[in-house]
Amino acid sequence: MTQFLMFSLWAPLAAMGDVAVGERRYGAARPGKSAIMGMMAAALGIDRADEATHQALLSGYGLATRTEAPGMLLTDYHTVQTPAALTGRRKGDVWGTRKQQLSEPNLETLLSWREYRMDSHFLGALWERAATPYPMEALAEGLARPQYVLFLGRKACPLGAPPSPKILEAEELGEAFERYAGMMEEVFAMAFPDRKYLYKRSPNAVPVIYADVSAWKEGLLGQDQGGFHVSRRRDMVGSRSRWQFELREEIAAPQRGQLQEGGRE
Repeated sequence: MTQFLMFSLWAPLAAMGDVAVGERRYGAARPGKSAIMGMMAAALGIDRADEATHQALLSGYGLATRTEAPGMLLTDYHTVQTPAALTGRRKGDVWGTRKQQLSEPNLETLLSWREYRMDSHFLGALWERAATPYPMEALAEGLARPQYVLFLGRKACPLGAPPSPKILEAEELGEAFERYAGMMEEVFAMAFPDRKYLYKRSPNAVPVIYADVSAWKEGLLGQDQGGFHVSRRRDMVGSRSRWQFELREEIAAPQRGQLQEGGRE
């Protein structure tokens, strides 16, 4: 049996960032590991500059997610004023306040198109690895009583419901997600009676678990897996201060008992 920390992420507006190059800021269909572990750090009150603790969080826990509702895509035409590069300040300089930043001469306007998701809902699961910086109980307590405001992506996207952390013991991830989803269905039915569609799937829909590829090696995806594939996401923080991200292998696996013959990409 493995102990899992289960939690729910629902927001009326979410932004799961992807590789940001140029004016078009695409969004992923589900949150990455850096976003979720950054949320855990915020819940625990860990400072952004504490790189050692952030790295310990990333390496100390395995992560899996399951999409309950993908949400509707929304593209925002975004403008922001910022000091021009010719002001004499060095790249990476930080202003104490937005007012100070706008007081600089030679302001210029940056244009971008940014993708958001409306009414998306995800379930998450964490499990411990060697040398974990915090016990599961501390993570659950942090999510229940966060030190900083929790948001799903950008700061303009706060959670629309509490993450409702639960610690469960299960043989594998599919069992843990099904048990937790049953609990959350009752919670959402009471709290949001007009949002019952969050748990209405197509009769032919197969729930897919996205997990660290190590979950396969650890036997957490069941023994009869067949329809899976492995892809790479750039969602592992290499340097928090320099905003550098590294590649992570992620396995996508239909839940146990609902498998199709498949392969590896």
